[in-house]
Amino acid sequence: MASAKWGLALVTPASRGLGFAFARQLLSHTSLPVLATARRNSGEVRDRLLDGIHDASGRARERLKVFEVDVTDETTIHSMATQIREEYPKTALRIAVTVPGVLHVEKSPTQLDAADALHSFKVNALGPMLLMKHLAPLLPTKSSAPFAEDSTPSTSTECQWKLPSHAIYAMMAARVGSTSDNATGGWYSYRASKASVFQLAKTFDLYLRTRSRDQALAVALHPGTVQTDFTKDYWNGRDMLQPEESAARLLQHLCTMGTRDDDGRGRCWDWKGEEVLP
Repeated sequence: MASAKWGLALVTPASRGLGFAFARQLLSHTSLPVLATARRNSGEVRDRLLDGIHDASGRARERLKVFEVDVTDETTIHSMATQIREEYPKTALRIAVTVPGVLHVEKSPTQLDAADALHSFKVNALGPMLLMKHLAPLLPTKSSAPFAEDSTPSTSTECQWKLPSHAIYAMMAARVGSTSDNATGGWYSYRASKASVFQLAKTFDLYLRTRSRDQALAVALHPGTVQTDFTKDYWNGRDMLQPEESAARLLQHLCTMGTRDDDGRGRCWDWKGEEVLP
């Protein structure tokens, strides 16, 4: 059973790519229970997440739980949230990273397909919205005690970071969702659906300012161009980040963020710690 003073970490989905890397980083460099999700084959995903993990606590297998969740099916999200409340009573989320994403490429308006565009919005926009709906009650309130410092030593000199005493709720946006940064066009449904994450992060953070005050914040993230199955059609000739590097850099930045207005809450930050304007 998790101690309420330490909190929980959650990554959804975590079956591959960037989400997989986030979950591995949290297993390796914190002592928190790590809750991960996969659409199917949760047992297989759990085994892959644990493969080769050498966490300082030596209890990674006990700390990891994988739920089967499809972000386009709200009943699975509701079921996960219910199980978390039952299995970890009075223990709040300390860090949550939501990374659902799908890409249908349209180079011109004539290539838009209604079913594909709807799928983009269901995964990239509605998915994060439904996760936010069901996970919001699991974040600390303004009357909650601050989390205890996680003093578990890092197992790698390349990733030295510790979690702050407040909760962090991070949503994966993308630089191509930025209107101000759009210089090339194309990718209509992906750009439009990812642009919504900038708005969701800001709106959710405003809600947390009232509900949680300095006990929780929300931000959006841009991971850089990461070499995963998601980007495999664009590997040739590109300088790309590995998922582990992107996840580690993003977590390092998140763990330095405070809850004051000028600390960056409610905004979008990239893997270099630089703001991505909407």
